[in-house]
Amino acid sequence: MKKKAKSEDGKLKTKTYEKELRKLQAELCELQDWVKHKGLRAIVIFEGRDGAGKGGTIRAITERVSPRVFRVVALPAPSDREKSQMYLQRYMAHFPAAGEIVIFDRSWYNRAGVEYVMGFCDKEQHRRFLDRCPEMEKYIVDGGIILLKYWLEVSDKEQKRRFEARITDPLRQWKLSPMDLPSRSKWFEYSRARDMMLKATDTKWAPWYILHSDDKKRARLNCITHLLSKIPHKKVPRPDIDLPKRSMKHAYDDQVTLKGRKFVPAKF
Repeated sequence: MKKKAKSEDGKLKTKTYEKELRKLQAELCELQDWVKHKGLRAIVIFEGRDGAGKGGTIRAITERVSPRVFRVVALPAPSDREKSQMYLQRYMAHFPAAGEIVIFDRSWYNRAGVEYVMGFCDKEQHRRFLDRCPEMEKYIVDGGIILLKYWLEVSDKEQKRRFEARITDPLRQWKLSPMDLPSRSKWFEYSRARDMMLKATDTKWAPWYILHSDDKKRARLNCITHLLSKIPHKKVPRPDIDLPKRSMKHAYDDQVTLKGRKFVPAKF
């Protein structure tokens, strides 16, 4: 009899999740080889409300692959110098070269979300961004870059639960940014900003993909599965590898020479 994939409360069992995640991560390694082999360039954008699970999803994608191929970009608030530049300038500096997938943990869409809702840009800047963004993204896609955009949709109830966990859990308190609590009180302002963003920038050449993220495990598996389907790839043949034997030329007792050095105490 086939074992149940979910527990009594409907959540995905940890063993099932880890088994499926491992299979998907193995395919991500194959994708990595293909991207390097073909010199592909890709940008993957993750947006969503605070607490939607962007960081965890990105970690699930990147924990088994090379950071030289899968580069994560999470930019801080712009400096005074960056504020004086063209808005998109600091993002374009991180665009991929051949053989790279750049993952933006928040992106130029800050202007459509937090900047607009929290008053960091004016209405004219917001309107101009929504007007010009599709043109800019068409330029990116026409230039041969694969562009994937994910919006993680978390419910009001689940966001509240995650924020409360951040407040009480010392391992999560660092996640509580100065924007989190104001964003919680401005739920509907963010909803309207999201709706305007999707209406203006969900295009044929750069569509938005909505990812329900109340269930973190399912969201991660669904996202990786979708990402793999949107970047066609094949397995790159690898040559057989024989581990060379250790040469005994110039051999000596290389452990004796470590005596007297400072070692990390073996407390475990």
